[in-house]
Amino acid sequence: MTDGVPAYRVVSEAPAQNRYCVVIPVINEGRRIQLQLERMAELGIPNFADIIIIDGGSSDGSLDQALLDRCRVNTLLVKTGPGKLSAQLRCGYHFALRRGYAGIVTIDGNNKDDPDTMTDFVAALEAGYDFVQASRYIPGGVAENTPLLRTIAIRLIHAPLLSLASGFRWTDTTQGYRAYSRALLSDPRVGIFRDLFDSYELLAYLTCRAPRLGFRCIELPTARRYPGGEKAPTKISPLAGNLKLMVTLIKACTGRYNPEGERP
Repeated sequence: MTDGVPAYRVVSEAPAQNRYCVVIPVINEGRRIQLQLERMAELGIPNFADIIIIDGGSSDGSLDQALLDRCRVNTLLVKTGPGKLSAQLRCGYHFALRRGYAGIVTIDGNNKDDPDTMTDFVAALEAGYDFVQASRYIPGGVAENTPLLRTIAIRLIHAPLLSLASGFRWTDTTQGYRAYSRALLSDPRVGIFRDLFDSYELLAYLTCRAPRLGFRCIELPTARRYPGGEKAPTKISPLAGNLKLMVTLIKACTGRYNPEGERP
C-alpha cells in the first residue's frame, strides 16, 4: 500500500493504448454495468480512452472476463483496503497517474449516464481544461426521472453552496461523470491521496478546490436517466446518507479538506 492509497490488486491488465483513460468505480452493479460497458464499446470509446474498472469488492459475478474482453476493458482493479467511493477513486487515480495518462474521465458504473458525450470530455481536456463536469441542468442536458427531493437538493442547496465557495458557477455538483487533467490530480495543493477521502468527500472537495486554485473548469451537457417505474438505484441511505452528504458539503465549502497549511 502506498501512503494515501488504499490497497488494491490488479486482476487483469493490458498495456496502455491511449493518452486518456476512463475510471469506472463499481460495486455489485449487476446488469447495469454490463449494459454500460456494452454501450461504451458500441461507441468506440476504447479507441480513444482506456477503460479501467475499480471494483469495490463485488460479489455478484457481473464482471466476468469474457464480458471485459468483449467490451475491450483495459484493466480491472479490485480495492482490497478500506473505504467506499472516494477510496475506490484514489485507487483508480493512483493507477492511472502511475501509468502516465494525460487526463482521466470518471463515470459511475450504474448506467445512469449516457457516455455518448465522452469524446467532448476528452476534447475539453485536450483544449486545456482541467476539470470537466457533466450537467443535466444546462442547455442540451437531459434530466430523466430524477427524484424530486434530489433535484431540489442539487438545485437549491448543493450547487449554489459549492458555486459560492468555489467562485465558479456550478449547476450539477453531485454527478460522478467528470474529467480531470493530470496537472489537477497531481498538484500537491490539491492532495487527493489522503485517507480522509473515504466516501463522497473527494467529489465535493475537487468541485470547490479546483476553481479556487485557478484550474480551468467547464460544465458540459449530458443525459442522466434514472429508471422509471421503480425505486431509483442508489448507494445513499435516505437519512444517515443524506445527512453525511450535507456535512461533507459544509466541510468542502469551508476548506476543511484542504491540505494542512493551505488556505480555504
